[in-house]
Amino acid sequence: MSASDHQLARAWKAGDREAADQLFERYYEPVARFFCNKVGDAADDLVQRTFVACVEGIERLEKPEGFRRYLFGVAYRLLCRHYRERRRERGRVDFDSTAVHDMDPSPSRVFAHQEQQRLLLEGLRRLPLNQQVVLELHYWEGLRGEDIAEALQIPLGTAKTWLLRGRKALGQQLDRIAEDGEILRSTKSDLEGWARGLREQAGGRGTSSS
Repeated sequence: MSASDHQLARAWKAGDREAADQLFERYYEPVARFFCNKVGDAADDLVQRTFVACVEGIERLEKPEGFRRYLFGVAYRLLCRHYRERRRERGRVDFDSTAVHDMDPSPSRVFAHQEQQRLLLEGLRRLPLNQQVVLELHYWEGLRGEDIAEALQIPLGTAKTWLLRGRKALGQQLDRIAEDGEILRSTKSDLEGWARGLREQAGGRGTSSS
């Protein structure tokens, strides 16, 4: 039986680099998924920076059982820093209102096999970044509101609000950008199913543009 995240993170904090390597191997694809629909060609660099930051900050991990939340929290903060640095000359970035589509119009790096999946990916990229983040963490990584709140260091009520508003806004974006009524109906009728189908296609090694 493989060791749990808790066991590996605790061993890593005690100096076991093999445990760190196992965690990195376990979470490479989830972290790649986190970035691949948000930052285009910068994704690979941000994945590496996420793991480097984990190495540098592992001593600050207070609860080894929360390693996954800690890891996505690191990724989220690096994502925000990435866009703040890109937009520095134009001032502060409001992630509650600014979408990836506005900051980086290059196509998603996720290869979508179905038109419904392509529509869903584009709809997600047109949401305010914070709403896109929580929806993808929920649909792709199975994080609950409590997990998301801890990872992003926000109140639980805020996490639930972002999820609620994100679902509503996603439906509105799909209505706005869909060119085929049947594809739109199919996508919205099984949103969670199409999102789950994208999970294995998003963020794997060798992910390509759609």
